[in-house]
Amino acid sequence: MNNKIVNDVDGPSRRQVLASLGASASAVITTGMAGCLGSSMSESGDAYDIGMTAIAYTPQEITVTVGESVVWQNTSSRGHTVTAYESGIPDEASFFATGGYETEDAAREAFRNDLGGLIDGGETWEYTFDIPGTYEYLCIPHEQQGMIGTVIVESTGWLNRRIWYSKL
Repeated sequence: MNNKIVNDVDGPSRRQVLASLGASASAVITTGMAGCLGSSMSESGDAYDIGMTAIAYTPQEITVTVGESVVWQNTSSRGHTVTAYESGIPDEASFFATGGYETEDAAREAFRNDLGGLIDGGETWEYTFDIPGTYEYLCIPHEQQGMIGTVIVESTGWLNRRIWYSKL
């Protein structure tokens, strides 16, 4: 499985590398590469990509490259889930959900029965995207209020440039 609840990171993440470069260098790199990396830090400087407010993912859409991890953090006092729509992920991609459930139905059932997959306030959850495409996901308890998000996973940039140059 390539997802986990994260409180301590096992190795340096891109966030830690940027932080180690110093505040000014980090700001320059983050600003200059924001379109390439997606959201590398929250506006408050916390080490997560997507925040979970009372009834929304912030940002609602993020773009990353193949092999990159996305970290969600519950920034509210309400419990939330991150659950893929099975019909909203690429055919070759693995289903993902907090709690490690293998299907959307299993995740929904576990939440209904015992709040399975719930991320409490302040907790984070991470998932690594290995297949390019568009991934739509939801928060089970707040889906009716519109708590839905999208991760767009692009092929690595050097591969795209190489293909483009080979067409010249």
